Amino acid sequence: MASSTSRLSRRRLRAPFENRRATTSITPGPNRLGITAAVLALSITLAGCGETGTRAGTADDARSATVGAGGASPAESVAPGTTQARPPQTSADTEASAASVLARLPGLGPGTLAEIPKKARQVVLVTGEGRDSPTSQVVLYQRTGAGWEPGVTWPAHNALKGWTDDHHSGDLHSPIGVFTLTDAGGRLADPGTKLPYDQSRGGFTIGGTGFEGEPLAGSFDYVVAINYNHKVGTSPLDWTRPLGAGKGGGIWLHVDHGGPTHGCVSLAQKHMKELLRTLDPAQHPVIVMGDAESLKR
Repeated sequence: MASSTSRLSRRRLRAPFENRRATTSITPGPNRLGITAAVLALSITLAGCGETGTRAGTADDARSATVGAGGASPAESVAPGTTQARPPQTSADTEASAASVLARLPGLGPGTLAEIPKKARQVVLVTGEGRDSPTSQVVLYQRTGAGWEPGVTWPAHNALKGWTDDHHSGDLHSPIGVFTLTDAGGRLADPGTKLPYDQSRGGFTIGGTGFEGEPLAGSFDYVVAINYNHKVGTSPLDWTRPLGAGKGGGIWLHVDHGGPTHGCVSLAQKHMKELLRTLDPAQHPVIVMGDAESLKR
C-alpha cells in the first residue's frame, strides 16, 4: 500500500483529464446512438474515460506533447505496460505454445496470447460485443496449478463508438490490446486492495450526465488505471502521457454509470470492489481488452 506521505503527494496532482468544460458537444455521425448535446453535459471535474482533447496551453500539455516525440521509433516510444502492436507469428513453436494456452483463455488468438506476459497470473478479459458496440463482458481469470480458472462473467460498458487499434484523444473508442494494471484510486476509501490506492475526494469527483442522459456521479468512486499511455507506478490522476498527448490517456476501469464511456471500461460498483480486492501486484495482473473478433487474432 502507498505510504501516507505518497498518498498526500498524489492528492496534490492535477486531475489528468481533458474534458474539463461544463458541456461537451459532439456532432452525431453514422456510428452514433442518436446522442444529443444535452446529454453530454459534464461537470468541470469530469476527467478519465478517454480524453476529449479540450485542454490547451498548459504546462502539462507541453510536457506530454514532447514525450515520445523527436522521431523516435515505435518500439522506442511505447509506454511501459502497454502493448500496441501484434508482431506476426512466424514460429511454429510459438504458435503451438500459444495454442496450449488458448484452451484456458477462450476467445483469444495466438497474436493476442503472445502479448500476455509469461509472469502474469491474473488476466482481466474484456470482450466487446462488436467493433462498434459500447457493451462488453468481463471475466477475471486467475492462473493456478490447474491452469486459467475463470471467475463470474460481469456485464460492462466500453467507449461509445466501440474499439480501435489506433486510439487517439477524443475519438470515443476504447483501445484494443494487453495492458498492465498497477495503480488504483477513487473518491471512496480503499476497499481492501493490494494495489497502491490513491483516495482523493476532489480528484475523483464527477458530475453531469452521460451519453444516454444518465447521472455520472459516483463513477470514479473506485478506479483502476489501465496502463495505456499511463506512467506505471503513479496515481490514476497522474497526467504524464509517455506516448504524447495526442494518443489520449485516462483510460480506466471504473464504476458503471449505466451508459457508454469515453474510452474506459466500467463495471457495477460491487464488481469493482471485488476486482480491487482480488487484484494482486505479486500476480502481475493485466487486462486484455477489445472486441471479440479482434481478440481472435
